[in-house]
Amino acid sequence: MIGRGGQYDLTLSQQLLFLKASPAISGAGQVRANKLTWQEPIRPTALARSYLATITFQPGQTPDVQIDDPDLELLAAGRPLPHVYRDPLRLCLYLPGAREWEARKRIDETIIPWTYLWLYYFEDWLWSDDWKGEGQHPGEEPEPVGNRAMRRAVARC
Repeated sequence: MIGRGGQYDLTLSQQLLFLKASPAISGAGQVRANKLTWQEPIRPTALARSYLATITFQPGQTPDVQIDDPDLELLAAGRPLPHVYRDPLRLCLYLPGAREWEARKRIDETIIPWTYLWLYYFEDWLWSDDWKGEGQHPGEEPEPVGNRAMRRAVARC
C-alpha cells in the first residue's frame, strides 16, 4: 500500500522481519490473523526494573503498547498514570495526527525505542511525581501551536 509522500507502507511480515533482525531487540513475536504481536523485555536503564511490553499492530491502525508486567497502576500507588490511554491501558508514545508514526516507519526504530523512553520517564515519575517526558497527556487541552498543520493535527487527537 502506498502511504503519504508516495512511500510504501511496510507489511506486517516486513515489520516482523525488521524486529527479528535488530541486534538491539531481544523479544519474540508473530503475525497471525492480519495482526502483528511482539513481546519485548525492556529495562530502560541499568538501575531500573524490568518490564514486559506487548506491541500489537494491524494494518490501518497505529501500534498499541501495553505493559504486561509489572502492573503500572500498582507501581503508581493510586496516582493517575501520566501519558496513557485507557480501556485497555496503553502507553501514549507520540502525538496522534502529527505523523510522528506512520505505517511506512519501522516499529523497531520507532515504537520500541519510544517505549524505552516512556519507561525511563515513568521510572523517574514514580519517585519525583513530575512527568519530565513532555508531550501532551491524553485528554489535555493542546498548547498553542504556531504551525497551522500542527494545530490541525493536535485538534484531531
